[in-house]
Amino acid sequence: MRSDDGLNLDWLVSVDDHLYEPPNLWQDRLPARYRDVGPRVVNSGEGEFWLYEDTRVPTGVGMGARAGKPVDQFDPDPIPYGDMRPGCYDAAARIEDMDTAGIISSVCFPSYPRFCGQLFLEAKDKELALLCLKAYNDWVIDEWCAFAPGRLIPLTLIPLWDPKLAVAELERCAAMGSHSFCFSENPEPLGLPTINDPGRYWEPVMAAADDTGMVVSMHTGSSSTMPKINKDAGFMATLAWGANRTSGCMLAWLFSGYFQAYPNLKIALSEGEVGWIPYFLERAQYVYDTDHHWIDRGYTQGGMGKAGGIPYEGDLDIHALYLDHVHGCLIDDRVGLRNLDVIGEGNVMYETDYPHSDSTWPHCIKLARERLDAAGLSADVQLKILRTNAERLYQFMAPVPATI
Repeated sequence: MRSDDGLNLDWLVSVDDHLYEPPNLWQDRLPARYRDVGPRVVNSGEGEFWLYEDTRVPTGVGMGARAGKPVDQFDPDPIPYGDMRPGCYDAAARIEDMDTAGIISSVCFPSYPRFCGQLFLEAKDKELALLCLKAYNDWVIDEWCAFAPGRLIPLTLIPLWDPKLAVAELERCAAMGSHSFCFSENPEPLGLPTINDPGRYWEPVMAAADDTGMVVSMHTGSSSTMPKINKDAGFMATLAWGANRTSGCMLAWLFSGYFQAYPNLKIALSEGEVGWIPYFLERAQYVYDTDHHWIDRGYTQGGMGKAGGIPYEGDLDIHALYLDHVHGCLIDDRVGLRNLDVIGEGNVMYETDYPHSDSTWPHCIKLARERLDAAGLSADVQLKILRTNAERLYQFMAPVPATI
């Protein structure tokens, strides 16, 4: 449909979907000497698995490849490729599924390498790991996204274990047309320095992201952790608590000093919703106004002090810093849509989470429009949240809907 202003609101850009890597990805791209140890899919009496070095991981793990199945048939059992919906791993089938749900463009996180390439970080042979990572990036740019430019949007990986290599790969992918790379919501559980590391381990990477305009995309779960409320809390309570990781990530970045050092640096927080943002921004400002004075004088409390890297001295407008650098996304968040005066109408994007169990597919645009209308948002604001915020951040132009 068209709004009264003539704006087409029948399509959305999803900034958080997922792809399942085809079984031949690495076998087709790795040097012959590595094919027996590189990632490959095998079938045995115990099921279908990805093999890499000496690790074995079932294909379609957990609640991932659930698109097309009724909700009452969801379960965490692995799914072999033959039982997945083709849109999980085939670009042509993905476009068909996107058309069905009103998704004009899609940014996809990896599956088997995990959300920020933890698989390659954990690998023993780092020479092979780098080749595998580059093979993934080449495939996602040259095959997956090239199948439908402007509809499938590149999101690439960096070698987290070496900042110099990470910069080189970031710059290589930027030159190939990628405008975002995967990063961890919290690198510490991965055995890496934090974003608040006094030694500034990540400085070269963030400087390169600032120079190239590469967005730092962080998906919840990219720390390879699943915090629990308590030892007896069940899966549903834990999953509903997911914003605790995303809010912690946002606060760590706001107090990291990187936004002051790199004015073009942008971060995107995936699958965390946005309704929690106003409280944490308000709380962060209150804490800063109340406590930065004693920290300025050199006091420390429990090791806190200035170890976060932020230039504490003087006034700091937390909300302005957030608006300039942080972007969130929502699957279904009515509270967030009612608080855009704080969250920012230019800082929110939609996601559909295809093909995961959280996904709104195939009713994506229908549900999004119902929520946007219920929030009383004007057509121009709706268009920002549905499409143009994502186009601006990820630096692409979705095709004209009438041509699809």
